[in-house]
Formats: sequence, C-alpha cells, structure tokens
Amino acid sequence: MIEPQRLQRLNLRNSLSQFIDQCKNMRELKQIHSRIITSPTLPRQDHYFLLTRLLFFCAFSEFGSLNYATHVFKSIDNPNLFVYNTMIRAYASKTDAKTNRETFSYRSIPLYKQMLINGVKPGNLTFTFLLKECTTHLDANMGRSIYAHVISMGFSNDLFIRNSMINVYASCGFLDSAHCLFNEMSIRDIASWNSIIIGYLRSGALDLALDLFKRVEEKNVITWNSMITGFVQGGRPKEALEFFHEMQTVGNDTVKPDKISIASVVSACASLGALDQGEWVHGYLKRSGLEFDMVIGTALVDMYGKCGCVERAIEVFKNMSDKDVLAWTAIISVFAFNGLAKQAFDHFEEMRMQGTKPNPVTFVALLSACAHSGLVDKGYHYFNMMKQVFSIEPQVHHYACMVDTLGRSGLLEEAENLIRIMPMEPDEFVWGALLGACQMHGNVDLGEKVAHHLIKLDPLNHAFYMNLLDIYAKANRFDDVKRIRTILKERGIRKIVPGCSTIEIDGVVQEFSAQGLPEVMIEEIEWVLYGVYTEMSVIGKLHDITGELVDNETYS
Repeated sequence: MIEPQRLQRLNLRNSLSQFIDQCKNMRELKQIHSRIITSPTLPRQDHYFLLTRLLFFCAFSEFGSLNYATHVFKSIDNPNLFVYNTMIRAYASKTDAKTNRETFSYRSIPLYKQMLINGVKPGNLTFTFLLKECTTHLDANMGRSIYAHVISMGFSNDLFIRNSMINVYASCGFLDSAHCLFNEMSIRDIASWNSIIIGYLRSGALDLALDLFKRVEEKNVITWNSMITGFVQGGRPKEALEFFHEMQTVGNDTVKPDKISIASVVSACASLGALDQGEWVHGYLKRSGLEFDMVIGTALVDMYGKCGCVERAIEVFKNMSDKDVLAWTAIISVFAFNGLAKQAFDHFEEMRMQGTKPNPVTFVALLSACAHSGLVDKGYHYFNMMKQVFSIEPQVHHYACMVDTLGRSGLLEEAENLIRIMPMEPDEFVWGALLGACQMHGNVDLGEKVAHHLIKLDPLNHAFYMNLLDIYAKANRFDDVKRIRTILKERGIRKIVPGCSTIEIDGVVQEFSAQGLPEVMIEEIEWVLYGVYTEMSVIGKLHDITGELVDNETYS
C-alpha cells in the first residue's frame, strides 16, 4: 500500500506533468515553472523529471521560446545527456538562417564544450544536431572540425552522423567530398541517397542526380519530391511532370504525392503553360483529400495566371481562407502578367487594407504592371513608396523594372539617367531593359553604346550581338549587320541552347526545336512556310493595287 505522503507527491508530479502537456501559451508555462521550483514537497528526481519535460516543451512547442528554454536549462542541476541534447538540438533547429554568417556565433558549440568539461559523454544524436547547425549556416569548416571529434569519439561508422556530414558537404557545394564519404559507406539508407541526390540537384547537376536516382532501389516521397522540385527549379519542368506521373505508378502507400509534390508539379505546369495538366493536378488535389493550404493555393494562382486563365486564378485566390504576402503578390503578378494594371493596383490597396505588408517581390509585380501599361507616373509612385512608406530599399531588379517602364514609353534619356544614379552597379538586366527600349524605338546611337557595353561585360553572350544586329537592320545599316555577323563567325559565338517551344495537345506536353529535326521534316516545314508566304504576298499585292483588304475566302 502506497503511503499517503508519497501518494500526494505522485499526484503532484502527475498533475504538473499533465499541466505541461496542456499548456497553450508561454504565460502558463512560466506559471508551472514557478510552481515546480517553489514546491517544497517534490523529491529531487521528480523535480529533475518535470524540469526536463518543461525544457523540451519550451524548446519545441509551437509557442515556445528559445530564450526561456535556456532559462529553464540553467535551472537544472547536473544536466544529463538527454538534457544537453535537447538544448543543442533546440539551438541547431531554431537558428535564424538569415543571420549574417560572418558575425554569427554558434550557441550549440559552447554548450557542447561545457558538456565535455562536465564529464558528460556525447552520443550520436549530439553530433547529428551539431552538424545540422553547420548545414543551416553552410559552414563546412566547422562541420569538418566536428567530424574530427566524431572520429576521436569512435562514432565514425555511425549511419546518422555520416548522413549528416554528407548533408553538410552537399549543402556547402563540396560535392566531391560528399560523394567520397558516400562511396565509403558500407551501409546506406534512404537518407544517405536523398542527401547526395539533393546536393547535386541544388548545384544544378541534374543529370548526375538522375543517375543516382535510378540506382535507388527503395525510393520514398522525399526522393521523388526532391527530383520533381529540383528539375522544376533547374529549368526542366517537362521531366518534372514525368517524374510525377512515374511516382503515381509506383503503387506504394509510402510514396503517395503530398502537398510538396502538388505545389512543385503545379509550378512545372506554370512554366510549361500546360493548362490541361494543371487542371488535372488541381482536380487530383480535391480527390486525394490533401489539405488546400496557402502554399498550394499560391502555386495554383500563379499557374492559372501564367496560362492566361485569370478568372480561375481569381477564383482560387478568393477560396483561400488565409492569405499571406506571397498569395497577394501572386494574384497581383497575375494581373501584371496579363496586362491588367488597374486590377493589380486595386488588389494591392486591398492587401494594405487587410493589414498585409508588401515585400520587395510585390513591388516587382507592381512595377511590371506599370511597364506593360506604359504608366510612368504610377511607376514612380510605387518606386518611391517602397522606401518612403515601407522602408524597403529598391534593389537592382526594381531599377530594371523602372528602366523598362521609362524605355517602353520612349523616355530613353530619362532611363539612362536613372541608371547613372543607381546606388549599386547595374547588371545585365538593367542594361538589357534599356537595350530593348532602343530596339523598340530605333535609337541606334544609344543602342549601339549599350550593346557594346554589354558585350564588354559578357563577350560570349550571343543575345547582345543579336540585339545589335536587329538595331542595325531596322536602320538599314546592312554593312554593320555584315560586320557583326563576321565577328560572330570569327569568335565562334552562337546560340548555345537552341530555340525551344512547348505546346499542350490533349493533355500531353509536346516539346519541339529547330535543332536536330529530320531533313524530311525540315523540307515539309519549308513548303508550308513558302505556301503561307506566297499567299500573303498575293494578298499584299492586291491590297497595294486596290487599297482594300481582300477577303481570305477568295483564295482559300
């Protein structure tokens, strides 16, 4: 039979433990902390147990506070390995990735040193958490130092630690080191494969990632999502769609598409303009019962907008229960992309009324709307609003939008002056916007000067030469056209990536390019083009004679 006094202590411990689980805010956590440290009837082991639970809750609950977790940690006498690991993990996972790496001071490393001084031997999870913080801050040197401790402590063959070190190398761009460590592993799990594959995808080595992907026997949803997302971001959305369709044929419950899969596939459809595919994915989302959150909603708004379905984009946007700045920016971008400047401005004002603060990308969308509609005064209004109202310093892409706005309206001198007063060095996009305006308005002198400047910056970029060729051709300066073509030939400069287009037919995205077509197909295309040219020439001649347009049916 349990003694009444002991039973009372057990009830108090159990009650306080339940209270910790039921906490809904920091104020309640602090009240329980105060009760724990001031209760005279709690034995030392119960006191230790409750503070440990409280520490974990402070560190990882949705409303927890890292600073208060540190306060709780300091109140625990002689912390054990679990307590140290909890705090190191909290520091590693709660680190602000935006912190300037040059001034950043690791909080987990001093704690690790304190742990060793106090005679607490680290475990494999200790090193996993430490390496995670190195990954967050892309610090390969610190990762190597920690891995030296791993070897000295006898954990060099631990699978979790090796996976973490591969992740450090891959995230920092040391792919050779990552692959070397990967090849040394006698035992690998899916996390090992995913880490090295994601590293190659992030570096843009898509084909190397694909080779590794084909070697993975048991792929999980992270493997598939990594390939889909990596190929979308790497400019190969058609293959990303193929991965998604292949993923569905696996027939394994562990690799069913999730929200990340859907958001990435929708982005692929947006890049390709594949409306039928995008609508099918939207329907799949509804049928599968996946949560319709802000990320997916924003992706759908963007997709419908880029496919020209503004009404569907508006419909999806209105059905979103919560809207953050990314969602508002997406719908504003839809209007800007489709030449609906007034609607873009109206939604921006509505966003402000809802209390959502715009970000720099929001102003890129607004300035793009001004550029496409020739609204110079409105462009200056939003450009000045960024800093004066929202304390957002205009970046180089904002200046590019303003140069584009001025250039499209024929204000080339004003655009050139804006470039001269930029607080940062203008990039190729800024100068390219001015060069495009010179092409549009036939300003040969300025266009020639800008093109030569761009060629000096990047002498192997064929696009600048082609811009200059177009300017000379429109001005009937064919000697200069011939001269530029000679330069291109002598320097061996030509378009590296051939012109490529996609078209969706019956839900299937077809890709075609002029490069690599069979000779027979080239001849067929030439005959069709010749026929179109002949018919247009006949109509044009009759128009010159009669001064009237001829009904196309006469020549059908």
